Amino acid sequence: MSQEPNNNTFEDYSAEDIRILDGLEAVRLRPGMYIGSTDQHGLHHLVYEIVYNSIDEAMAGYCDRTQVTIHKDNSVTVADNGRGIPVEIHPATNTSALEAVMTRLHAGAKFGGHTYTVSSGLHGVGASVVNALSSWLNVEVNRQGKVYRHEYQQGTPISDLKVIGDTDATGTTITFLADTEIFGDIDYDFDTICQRLKELAYLNKNLEISFKDERIDQEATFYFEGGIASLVRRFNRNRQVLHYQPIYLSGAVDSTIVEVAVQYNDGFTESTLSFANCVNTIDGGTHLTGFRSALTRVLNDYSRKNKLLKDTEPNLTGDDVRDGLTAIISVKLAEPQFEGQTKAKLGNPELKAQVEGVVADGLSLHLEQHPDEAKAIIEKCLIAAKAREAARKARDLIFKRSGFEAATLPGKLASCSESDPRECELYLVEGDSAGGSAKQGRDRRFQAILPLRGKILNVEKARKDKVFEHEEIRAIITALGAGVGDQLDFSRLRYHRIIIMTDADVDGSHIRTLLLTFFYRNMVELISQGHLFIAQPPLYCIRAGKQRFWTYSEKEKDAKLKELKGNKSELQRYKGLGEMSAEQLWETTMNPASRTLLKVEIKDAMTADHIFHMLMGSEVPPRKSFIQAHAKSVRNLDI
Repeated sequence: MSQEPNNNTFEDYSAEDIRILDGLEAVRLRPGMYIGSTDQHGLHHLVYEIVYNSIDEAMAGYCDRTQVTIHKDNSVTVADNGRGIPVEIHPATNTSALEAVMTRLHAGAKFGGHTYTVSSGLHGVGASVVNALSSWLNVEVNRQGKVYRHEYQQGTPISDLKVIGDTDATGTTITFLADTEIFGDIDYDFDTICQRLKELAYLNKNLEISFKDERIDQEATFYFEGGIASLVRRFNRNRQVLHYQPIYLSGAVDSTIVEVAVQYNDGFTESTLSFANCVNTIDGGTHLTGFRSALTRVLNDYSRKNKLLKDTEPNLTGDDVRDGLTAIISVKLAEPQFEGQTKAKLGNPELKAQVEGVVADGLSLHLEQHPDEAKAIIEKCLIAAKAREAARKARDLIFKRSGFEAATLPGKLASCSESDPRECELYLVEGDSAGGSAKQGRDRRFQAILPLRGKILNVEKARKDKVFEHEEIRAIITALGAGVGDQLDFSRLRYHRIIIMTDADVDGSHIRTLLLTFFYRNMVELISQGHLFIAQPPLYCIRAGKQRFWTYSEKEKDAKLKELKGNKSELQRYKGLGEMSAEQLWETTMNPASRTLLKVEIKDAMTADHIFHMLMGSEVPPRKSFIQAHAKSVRNLDI
């Protein structure tokens, strides 16, 4: 409904209405702009930002030990043995350099390009943001023989910088208590923080990172002399490798440091992670492009030179040389340029040539010096080439040879009338029965339904040609319209929300895991760009008289039954989607106004890769150990 114009509009809106946020006030008012969110993820980000300062010292060669402690009162201490934040008076602020770093956005040694050639974190705003979002924060600096201390509350100094003692040590110790006004309950997760610190230790060899949680009396220490080569070995620890030691390549080009570790296994999937200044670039970027280009070129050159490829045979493709590949690419550069909303793709154009040069030179030399390893790798690639040709023929059943023109859509696909992919969603539904209910209950304008018959192929244990020959997988690829492998083009994606909807039983969980494995191994960008979701159908329907309540967990069910105590109620457990009518399925699971969707995200690529291989790979002992370790935490088991 429109409103009549107010004749006093201009008089009511004056310069006095413009609010200027001073210092760190903007951070407290809009914390999500700086740390992403104020949930547990944002809370953990505070810890990481202080740790990143220690990492910067380590990357500069001045720190080899960092200690992180969560105290019983939920305060956190991060201590390092770096040079210590400078305490001298800063000419531009007329305060100590320490106070400038802790209270001013974009104040820090990272901007001058002299102290830190490369850095991680929020590029100079990390420490001040943490200070602003803390109830209190204390800094102790060991520097030039003295111990200095400065105290803050909600980002504001409450004392002068003091000398509190003498010392022979150097370094910085920061202790802070996250502000409950910002974050509500303070609840750090030991395992999540532990995993990130472990990752940082892998990416910075010879740096010791200790972590202690006094709340639960747990601690861990990480130190990897081999750095990313140790990480590759960890990835492949339950796999049959073609060469015992990972191939480690490194070099410096201008101010960029390039590190690459490579090891092949006998599997069919590629596990490649890329990092820029210790940030996981999930969507790759120019550094990954440079690595892949060099890998393909060097292996082809070696194969031709040593007659492992016949003159009549075509070159190996990128897919061929990445079959069974585990690789880590880590670059450290002065001014990283990240692309996309998630900042998960590196865009610096110079990185492609820099990484390509380091990898090409190093890998060529390694293959010449280790001919047995080279032969094993090339033979693996040649087998992959034969499988690729068979897979190409299978893909031709999905896409025509010319360009990316989609073949006829699957007959069982119930498409939607909306033509804008951004408004469309595709439900991947378990079984024809549930598919029928979904087709009847959906909103035909923007919701499409693709019923899947049975369990799809486990792609973790299958060659690519077998993957693309599988009928249900072909149907999924065809329906999505974006292609797969080297034909992948997300600009042609027909649905921007792909929703997995399976039964709430063991078979449903297995089908969901198989689908997640397929997308992770073949269309990971679908996940990282936020297109993949999991529907949450209800577990129970509680009827009390004429009222009906849907509950989605055991906890919700128990709470509702307790609330209805005294009223006669009936409880129905739903094991399958097919047990619900079309109207019930719409009301509980498909109506955007009332449904619950879980967005699939990759917050830890290393853990994701490990879990998919452990759960879906060929090695049984690791999977058995995992099941035994987590058996007591299983909920809603249907047997």
